[in-house]
Amino acid sequence: MNTQPNNPLHGITLETMLSQLVAHYGWEDLGEKVAINCFINQPSIKSSLKFLRKTPWARAEVEALYLQYLQSPWRRKAKTELPN
Repeated sequence: MNTQPNNPLHGITLETMLSQLVAHYGWEDLGEKVAINCFINQPSIKSSLKFLRKTPWARAEVEALYLQYLQSPWRRKAKTELPN
């Protein structure tokens, strides 16, 4: 039973979102799109997750960018999304 059928982020972890955004944009472009220091100065998934979990406004910006990424026609499908 899906408790949030209209939430496109339901079931997607912050780590998954961030990993896909980094794979698509790279740290430099991601830092330009969401201007937070953890994307610009010595970026890493671990440090970014720690910051985003403590900072609601930054997490909201990353989630909004991820939603735009999901709707992009130029998005490359992840290996887990490819049919066997």
